[in-house]
Order: sequence, then structure tokens, then C-alpha cells
Amino acid sequence: MEKPQHFKFEFVALMASLMSIVALSIDALLPALPEIGASLGVTNPENNQFLITMIFLGIGFGQLILGPLSDSFGRKPLVYVGFLIFILASIICVTTKSFEVMIAGRTLQGFGLASARTISISMVRDEFSGDYMAKIISIIVMFFLLVPVIAPTLGQFLINFFNWESIFHFNLVFGVLIILWFWLRQPETLAKEKRIKFSSHLFIDGTREFFKSTDAIAFTLISGFITGSFMVYLSTSQQIFQEQYNLADMFPYIFASLAISIGLATFLNSRLVVKYGMLRIAFVACTAYAFISVLYVLLFWSGHNPSIYILLSFFALQFFAVGFLFGNLRALAMQPLGHIAGIGAAINGFLSTVLAVPIANYIGSFVKSSVLPLFVGFSVFGILALLVFLVMKRKTKLITA
Repeated sequence: MEKPQHFKFEFVALMASLMSIVALSIDALLPALPEIGASLGVTNPENNQFLITMIFLGIGFGQLILGPLSDSFGRKPLVYVGFLIFILASIICVTTKSFEVMIAGRTLQGFGLASARTISISMVRDEFSGDYMAKIISIIVMFFLLVPVIAPTLGQFLINFFNWESIFHFNLVFGVLIILWFWLRQPETLAKEKRIKFSSHLFIDGTREFFKSTDAIAFTLISGFITGSFMVYLSTSQQIFQEQYNLADMFPYIFASLAISIGLATFLNSRLVVKYGMLRIAFVACTAYAFISVLYVLLFWSGHNPSIYILLSFFALQFFAVGFLFGNLRALAMQPLGHIAGIGAAINGFLSTVLAVPIANYIGSFVKSSVLPLFVGFSVFGILALLVFLVMKRKTKLITA
């Protein structure tokens, strides 16, 4: 018999705070990319994008290792291990004079932060299931998205009054406070009797179990397509607004306003998902994502950038659709994996991230003097995601029939 599911405010706030360490480590650094590149002798400004995309690669591989281990040793110990790795990586980043070592440090940061990102989702799956799980994930994502609203402004403030290294120092202090809260207030969510005995077959058996689920594979694939195209925006937004539109001073505020668009959508999703279902809402959002991006490509195929107001309108609509996708796609992929929530969240996160990073790096290399390549990427991967959705909906109808 399924246990009653009740909203737990502190649990939701704590999971959102754990994930916010990840967002802060990425978004607060955006205004500092040119300064860091200049400080480390980068001659091609486009290479600064790697400071953003490579942390995602670290997150992807970190999830694959730390997530499954949490199924055997519990959630909390692996969160602590990940944070210790994050501390070590941050020290590397602020002490190096080499761009290559900085990239390695950012990748290692991502590896450590993977514990906070993936295990928080595993803990949600330990406590909740079904559309109510999607509701909880949406609320967590909504609070998590408050960080991108303030992170670039915070990063700019720290640069103006101190230096780019102070961003890493701030992230460390913030992380320590969250981990202390986690240690003092959050009980272990995976009971000992439900843990999977650690063995050399842990990863193989868990992976085999994951790939038995068509739903898990399909929604992980869609998540990779959407995350990859969205990651292009994260890695090129500084270049687009500061160089193509000469809006360096306004960049933190523009970034924040677009983050609010995603946050509003995730809030609405948390209110609607139990009533309408995560599958239906995600399908409609995916259709809108593909349609909006294709419309931009058709209207501005010449490659000439539209006015900033038109561009922001398209971005806001695009990201509003994204807000209905992130939480629901994760919940849809995790729904059949409750018995292996740790390795399930890990493989889901690993595959979607590893798929997303090359997409972001490839498309980002074309975003030089026009925003068009970004929307071409949105269009291609939005349509691919929609095709997978249509296959899954057809499969569901056949099973029902």
C-alpha cells in the first residue's frame, strides 16, 4: 500500500538549496568569463565557454559514480564526499595560472557537485512518487531557479569590489552553510534495509535495470536534447548580450529577467501537474518549444539580429516552455526507477548531460556575430525531442488499447 504523500517545506527548501550550489557555481561566474580568460592568457574569447560547459561534463560523470554508491551507502555520506571534492576543486581554480588547469578544476568542481544535484533527486524519489513527485520537483526547481536571477548580479558585484577569485570564495562559504543545514536537519531517506549491497555488479546491474525501461530511456533522451540546446544559451549569453548587443552593464538584469520566465513556468507546473498529469504538460511544452524556435528561424533566416526587445520576447517564450519541461522530464524518467533511485537518477543525469555537452560546444562554436545558430539548435533538438514524445504517446495508446 502506497504511503500518503504530504508536502514537507523544509525538505523541499533544503533540496532546492543543495541544487542551488550547482547553479551558483555556474551562473555567478558568467560576468567574469572575459576577466578570467584575460587573467589566464586566453587568446580566443570563444574558449571561455569551456568554463561553463566543462562543469556540466564533470556533473555528468560524477552522477554516474556518486549516485549508484548512494544506493549502497546511503544518501547523506555521498553528499559529504561530493562537497569535499568541490572544495578541493575550488582551491585549484583560485590558485592556478593556467587556463587548462582551470578547465580541469571546473570539471572536478562539477564532479563534486554531482552529488548535490543527483542525490537530491534520489531523495525526492525516496519520499514521493507519480505526479506528486513531479509537483515536488517543480517546486524545488522553482526555488533553484531563484539563484540564476541573482547570481550574475552577485558575480558582477564581487568582481567590482574584489576580484573574480572572490566568486569562488563566496560559493565555498555558501556551500558550507548549506551542508551544515543538511547535516543538522535532514534525516537519511534511504533505510538500511532498502539499500543495495555494494558489489562489483552494482553499476552493471543498475544500468541493465535502467535500460529495461523504455520510459526512462526516452525521457532521458528528450532531457538531453532540451538541456543541450539550453546549455548553448548559458555558455553564450555573456557573448550575445555583451558583444553582439553591447549591453555589458545590463547583462545581469537581462539574465535575471529570463530566469524569472522559467521560474514562473515551474511555479505554474507545480500547481497544474497533479490535475493534468506530467506527461500531457510536458508534451504541450515540448511542442511549444519546437514551434517558437522554428518561428524565429523562419523570421530571421538572414542572420541579422532583431532588436533586443524582440530577441528577449522569443527567449522569454522559449524559456517559459523550458520551465514546464525540466521537472516533468526528470520525474517521467525517474517514475519507473524507484527501486534503484540512486543509480537511476545518476544514469538519467549522466546520459542527458553527456549528450548535452557536445551539443552545446558544437552549436556554441557558431554563435559569433548572430543569434541565429542558437535558435537553429533550439529548432533541431526541439523537433527531435517532439518526435520521441510522439513515439512514446503512440506506444502508450497501443498499450492502453
